[in-house]
Amino acid sequence: MRKSQSHEFEADVPAAELWEVYGTLLAAELLPKLLPQVLAKVELVSGDGGVGTILELTFPPGIPGLESYKEKFITVDNEKFIKEAETIDGDILKLGFLYYMVRFEIVAKGPTSSVIKSTIQYEIDEAHPELEAMVSTAPLAATAEKFAGYVKEQKIAQSSS
Repeated sequence: MRKSQSHEFEADVPAAELWEVYGTLLAAELLPKLLPQVLAKVELVSGDGGVGTILELTFPPGIPGLESYKEKFITVDNEKFIKEAETIDGDILKLGFLYYMVRFEIVAKGPTSSVIKSTIQYEIDEAHPELEAMVSTAPLAATAEKFAGYVKEQKIAQSSS
């Protein structure tokens, strides 16, 4: 049975500007720089950031059983600001997850604010109930906060130059 966990982060940044990070490969470039404790490295395996793009994500040392995994973008909707990435290979599946997908949705709240909805959908092999404790939206919450901060910093830098 598939389960999910979600997190919402309110950002005082327009949705379209957040999507310029989330909806592109810039997110993969920024993650290891802004959150090295979450991901050590993100490499483009194939694709251009659209549906079918494959990334290899490498965790920092010290997370038992997790070194790296590959994900494939299965949805990139530039009008509704939705991106979904499904795990297709690597340690997450080797641990016993049958399915693992991360979904980001950027929802406009007003002209200068939005909500970043981050969801993990997953299915666990019944022989590994302990994996339930490994599912956490904390890294996605940290990502939302850092990406919103990054977009704000870029706006300030552009307005002062």
